[in-house]
Amino acid sequence: MIRKAAKKIEQMVKTSKAYNKEAWAELEREGTFPQHDEAHHLKETLEWIKRGQDAHTEGGVARGYSAAWNRYFDGKGWQPPYPETTGYIIPTFFEATRLLSDKELANRAVKMADWETAIQMKNGAVRGGAINPQDPIPSVFCTGQVIFGWARAYEETKNIKYLDAGNRAGDYLLSVQDKDGCYHEDARYNFARKDTTVYHTRVAWSMAVLGSSTGNDAFIRSAEKNILYNLRFQLPNGWFANNCLYDPDRPLLHTICYAIRGVLETGLLLNNEGFISAAKTAVDNLLVVAEENAFPPGRLDKQWKGTVGWSCLTGDAQLAIILLRLHQRTREARYAQAAQKLIDFIKTTQNCADPDPGIRGGVKGSYPFNGGYGTFQLLNWAAKFYADALLLDMATKNGWDYKVHG
Repeated sequence: MIRKAAKKIEQMVKTSKAYNKEAWAELEREGTFPQHDEAHHLKETLEWIKRGQDAHTEGGVARGYSAAWNRYFDGKGWQPPYPETTGYIIPTFFEATRLLSDKELANRAVKMADWETAIQMKNGAVRGGAINPQDPIPSVFCTGQVIFGWARAYEETKNIKYLDAGNRAGDYLLSVQDKDGCYHEDARYNFARKDTTVYHTRVAWSMAVLGSSTGNDAFIRSAEKNILYNLRFQLPNGWFANNCLYDPDRPLLHTICYAIRGVLETGLLLNNEGFISAAKTAVDNLLVVAEENAFPPGRLDKQWKGTVGWSCLTGDAQLAIILLRLHQRTREARYAQAAQKLIDFIKTTQNCADPDPGIRGGVKGSYPFNGGYGTFQLLNWAAKFYADALLLDMATKNGWDYKVHG
């Protein structure tokens, strides 16, 4: 299939139609774009994120790009900047700077961190959703994700304002945590009930990072309590109940991987073998699903059976990262092999030659593009996680020292 696509592109070039959108659409319907090496795909992905940041002047990265008219944003093109995901793009750009010696990425990361600090709420929280003129609502999950950015910005720059912002955010999360370990979202988020937020394990991971970097044991204890609380919802086969905003009986691969990564990374950071084992159980069952399908299904039920015919590319990239992290831990080749298969799959869906700057190098919400997650959108968090997967893969293969981040 790849060879067939390459021949079509060669013919398009010869006939001066290399950027014919109808022809590119035909390639997408066939499911393939030409693959390149990891470095090329990484460069295209990072350049797309840069364009998302440049779409706005304040420093935040556009939530995504709507390739078709979007009902929520009432239009096409670049969407408003998104505090949550800009927060965890910060460490990606710093790490890419370190590994690729691209100082522009570090400058952009600082600009993102400054923007996050400027819009932090008075109570220390980060607002939910994309920037809009409405009154901001504090979000537990978004606060945790921006903590990753502030922690890395402080590590890289030693600017105390980022440490202060992170500590204020951590104090906010402590203030909304129950004795049982659950972090409570603001009541105005009527879709974020206590019984749908197991993916808050990723918030716990951010608290473990913050506690480790500041020496604040309260943040570390908070992380441990939240992981223990959410492990109550893990079935013996590793699947997590209560782990999706809209359909907890068939959670997205995206939120499944959020939950797994939070448990795994907290376990690795705090040297908790129980947490690591719980994450590994989930991953081992996901591997079976991946091997049985051409690509991982975008939603999976409690028997780990796919319930949709499309793939969530964000979740695919996240799963590749988790597999590579387990490979680092166990040295089991099957994890690295499965990660490579996912990375190569995402390559075939990434258009690295479209003349539209909002499409070229971006990562779609779903494959096919009309699938049920981020329909006809290219998402900044999909690009972030794919960049992370590529960076980690390249570091693993080349023996580079990779700093794990959010």
